[in-house]
Amino acid sequence: MRHLNAINPLGRKSADRKAMLANLASSLILHKRITTTTAKARALRTYVEPLITRSKDDSTHSRRVVFSYLENKNAVAELFREVGPKVADRPGGYTRILKTGTRLGDAAEMCIIELVDYNENMLASEGAKAKSTRRRRSPKKKAAETATAAVHETAAASEPETAEKTASPDEPAESADTKE
Repeated sequence: MRHLNAINPLGRKSADRKAMLANLASSLILHKRITTTTAKARALRTYVEPLITRSKDDSTHSRRVVFSYLENKNAVAELFREVGPKVADRPGGYTRILKTGTRLGDAAEMCIIELVDYNENMLASEGAKAKSTRRRRSPKKKAAETATAAVHETAAASEPETAEKTASPDEPAESADTKE
């Protein structure tokens, strides 16, 4: 029974599991997005998020601690140079797991794990997201009403212009104040 065993062994010995998670974490930091199985992604999330939190404080001690986990100096440099300052104001939750379905060969659950602040597509859609209402109104009716309102506005705007154009240039235009 696995009572209170917090870590998913992923079917590997501890040394193999640590090496695999270090390689996955280095790839995630360098490439900002990787595709893997859901079980590995969930284990990777618990492995890499404390390292990203540690990268907010750029000190020699923090770099050495992170290097002891990753053992890849390019990944450590990338983490402290680019990722750390970009997530400095975020209180946690640096990764996102997006499930993509099953793998064809063995039907394993596959997913994409990515760093949240580096997905430009999702950041753009969150910023440009229109405010939605909770009313149940058909968009067709709404579009029709705006079209008729636009027609009425253009008709009202064009009426004074046509009245001025119909007056002959020889006759002076009469104002409303002079008529009695």
